[in-house]
Amino acid sequence: MKCPFCHYQETKVVDSRLNGDGTSIRRRRECLECGKRFTTYEYVEHVALMVVKRDGRRQSFDRKKIISGLMKACEKRPVGIDKLEEITNAIERAIQRKYDREVGSREIGELVMEKLAGLDEVAYVRFASVYRQFRDVNQFMSELQLMLNKEKNSGL
Repeated sequence: MKCPFCHYQETKVVDSRLNGDGTSIRRRRECLECGKRFTTYEYVEHVALMVVKRDGRRQSFDRKKIISGLMKACEKRPVGIDKLEEITNAIERAIQRKYDREVGSREIGELVMEKLAGLDEVAYVRFASVYRQFRDVNQFMSELQLMLNKEKNSGL
């Protein structure tokens, strides 16, 4: 690692620490020429993941869109932002494990719905109504009936 002060090519690592969520390493380095210390960060480099939309368009994966959808679904619900961040991280990890370069928007939506179903039923129904594009009350009632049946069967 080149020293940012004197540009000497050799430095030594004085201290290394994982960040809080374990996704990067913070390293304190010392220049072997001038003796000054500086900090570097090491991250895993992910290949840009593309999302294939319903109409076939492609766009870069953006975790902010997941957070935004979750926040809208959970508006005025007793769900903290920390929980939404946790869910978003879990969804992002699942996508990165399963897909190399492209993921369908449907797969992302299904993951979001799965997480919301276990978190808050009202938020789940809100998200489902937009995601599944309910056109009338009957579609909405069908989704509610499915949810109630799952609850009933899991309670047995």
